[in-house]
Amino acid sequence: MIKLMKRWWAYTTARLTGRFEDTADPKVQLEQAITEAQDQHRRLKEQAANVIANQKQTEMRLSRALEDFEKVNGNARQAVLMADEASKVGNHEKMGEYTSAAEAFANRMIGLEREIEDLKALHQQSSQASEQARTAVSQNSTLLQRKLSERQKLLGQLDQANMQDRMNKAMASLSETVGEDVPTFEQIREKIETRYAKAKGMAELSETSVESKMLEIEQAARNSEAKGRLDEIRSQLGLPAAGTVGAAELQSKIQELKDSAPEGAPVGADEPATEATASPADSSVPTDEPS
Repeated sequence: MIKLMKRWWAYTTARLTGRFEDTADPKVQLEQAITEAQDQHRRLKEQAANVIANQKQTEMRLSRALEDFEKVNGNARQAVLMADEASKVGNHEKMGEYTSAAEAFANRMIGLEREIEDLKALHQQSSQASEQARTAVSQNSTLLQRKLSERQKLLGQLDQANMQDRMNKAMASLSETVGEDVPTFEQIREKIETRYAKAKGMAELSETSVESKMLEIEQAARNSEAKGRLDEIRSQLGLPAAGTVGAAELQSKIQELKDSAPEGAPVGADEPATEATASPADSSVPTDEPS
């Protein structure tokens, strides 16, 4: 039973983890990773600072021990000299006191020597640990800077991926069916082209029908009647008819050619006779000859 529960718990955890990874925002996860890396670097710096502080404390203790050793050594030498002087003058009491003091200083020197040796070993270890801590902080700082630089690159790639996904969805919506009630772009275009072709066909049939021909004849008759009415108005106003304007212009052009041509040149010989070039016999102007 316990084994089954463990398997069920492992399966549930893996399933929930998979769902979380599928729905999680990569940008948020990236920021979480960067924040965690910054926190680790901060904790590493604090630990390195503690190691370096231990090294500094060991150095100060060693320095004080060396100073005490030098002081005790000086006192011991002074006590030995004073005991020797008291012995020379025969002052045995003072000699005994100085000798006891010199022995005490000697014992203190022995203890300081042991302490100095221990502090030297501890200082060597703390120096190595301090150097390793500095190296670790430097390397981790370099890695953190690389991660910060890579974050900008990853954020740019993430934005490009999101944009590409939106473009892919937009393109897919033009060629695939979105839902049961939503037609595709191809279906809409086919429907519009079908209706347009049908309308063009109906228009062509209407143009070839009898009714359309009758409408054309009626329109032509109205145009002819309107043209005649315009000619009548022009005649009342003393203007030439619309059909004679072109002939008058042609006659004027021929006259200009005659005036500019040299004498005797056959200008306008092949042109048909007009009212301006008609013979006097055909003219209605009376002559002076007797009848």
